[in-house]
Amino acid sequence: MTTQNNELRLLPWSGPDGQACYLSTENSGGYLSRLADNTEAQQLAVAAELGEHAREVLSDCQNWPNELRLLVTDMAEALRDVRRVAISRGHRLPPTDPPADEGGDEGSQLSAAAFD
Repeated sequence: MTTQNNELRLLPWSGPDGQACYLSTENSGGYLSRLADNTEAQQLAVAAELGEHAREVLSDCQNWPNELRLLVTDMAEALRDVRRVAISRGHRLPPTDPPADEGGDEGSQLSAAAFD
């Protein structure tokens, strides 16, 4: 992932007061950039695991009250993290022009590489 024109990168963690943290760098291979990339990958993996766990919990009605409460809490945190990753990656995408044959009102189009 590269940062365009020294723009700020939204990092996948919050500051002490819950405020967003940003990184300003032209070097996407620096220590903090790599740390952010690894943290994003871990957050996405946790979200995937929670999705699988949710399917298991929902199939076992006997454990619902306590398991469901814990699952919803964990999923809310994972959703917050995944949303931050999506926003950060979206800000780092290069601007694209709409195709000439379309009105261009559908927003930016993502390539498959954006989801790797």
